[in-house]
Formats: sequence, C-alpha cells, structure tokens
Amino acid sequence: MPRQPTRPPVSRLRRPTTPVHGLARVLSKRGICSRSQGERLVREGRVRVDGLVVRDPESPIAGHERIDVDGEATQAAASVYIVMNKPRGIVVSAADERGRDTVYSLLDGSGLPWLGPVGRLDKASEGLLLLSNDTVWAAGITDPVTHVPKTYHVQVVGTPGEAILAAMREGVVDAGETLRASAASLLRQGERNAWLEVTLDEGRNRHIRRLLAALGFDVQRLVRVAIGDLALGELPKGQWRHLGADEVSALRRR
Repeated sequence: MPRQPTRPPVSRLRRPTTPVHGLARVLSKRGICSRSQGERLVREGRVRVDGLVVRDPESPIAGHERIDVDGEATQAAASVYIVMNKPRGIVVSAADERGRDTVYSLLDGSGLPWLGPVGRLDKASEGLLLLSNDTVWAAGITDPVTHVPKTYHVQVVGTPGEAILAAMREGVVDAGETLRASAASLLRQGERNAWLEVTLDEGRNRHIRRLLAALGFDVQRLVRVAIGDLALGELPKGQWRHLGADEVSALRRR
C-alpha cells in the first residue's frame, strides 16, 4: 500500500496570532495621549474597553476593541508631523511640576491632536524640535541603532583649538560613559568665545555640555540646527510648521 503522508504534531502547527499591546500603549499609538498620560487615565478609571472600566495600563488589547476615554470613543488620529523652533527656557514636557512654560503652550489654539516630542532638548537648549503622534516614526529617529545625526551650533567660553576638536571626536569618559561627537568643527571665534558646529549620531543626557565641560569649556548657548537632512532654516523662534511628505519620508527609519 502507498504510504500515507503524516501530519505534523499539533504542537508544531503554526497558528495565526494577533499582536497585542498594553492599553496605555494603544492609547499612545492612536495619538490620544502619551504613554505615561495613558497610564494615568487608566488608573483613574477613565478608560473603558468594550464598555467595561479597565484599571490596568498593561491590559492586553488586540486592536478591535472599542475604547472610550471619559465617555468618548477613541479613534486613531491622522498622523501629524511638525517641526518647532524651541526657545530657550521652555520645557519639553506635557506638564511641569514647577509651573514652567512648556512647548505645548506654543501649540495652544492650534487644534492639533496630542503630539509627543521626538527626542529632547533641555530647558537651556533651543532650536529644532520634532513633535508627532506617529510613535513608530518617532522611535525610528530616536533609536540609537539608526544613528540619525543631530547637528548643533554651540557657543563656548574660550577659543578651543584643533586639539580640543580632535578630543571631542575621539571621545572622553564622564561618569562612566564615553561621550564623543561624530563631527566637530570651528564656525567662528572672537576674543572671548567661539561657535562650534557639533554633530552627534547618538545622544546621552546633556551630552554636548558634559563633553565640553570635561575638556574645560563652558557652554553659553546650544542650538540644534538639523536632524538628518532636515534643517531648522529660517523658522522663527517659538513658531512651528507641518513637515512635508518628502521630509517625513526622509526621516523615516521604520
């Protein structure tokens, strides 16, 4: 008799699976709020899934469920991508416990959905800041693996020579971390200070300030002027604009 084909054991059969994410992350992915804000909304009992209040931010969601926040049905917001010229002294945060102005005050009355910052600029820094509700696009830009270059113009006290610029490119160790610039050059200098152009392909907390401090130089101003091929250009301080489709695509890494 001809040999009958055998079926693989049930344990070896591949079954289709539906990807699931935590509830707070789904709210963020839909552009409703940040993930941390979503966690707070859930814990406060303000979120219902298929009519039932859920208080666990990690409760698994497959994507087909009806999700209501404060009694209103949520839908995935259209993707929005903007670039802002952040002024010095503005905090990159949705809210500040000290009551300081945040970048969101610059969006008041815009009618935009919730947008999250793509990376950070500290309070004392200024210049190009991206905001979007497309969390996948944002993650591709900020992921250290993708090495999207960020370019800064930095004013320092003193006049660093080529040896200092070479040391910036070579790297220094500060608090157990190696800090280096992928590029560093002199833009212009005066008697008491100088402007440098510094490019990073990775970013650590206060990276440039710490790197220069380790080499004996204090930063007076730090302005981010480009991310990838996207330049700040002539965008006025405190203003923002929508990115064009070609600009969004040029920065897409995922």
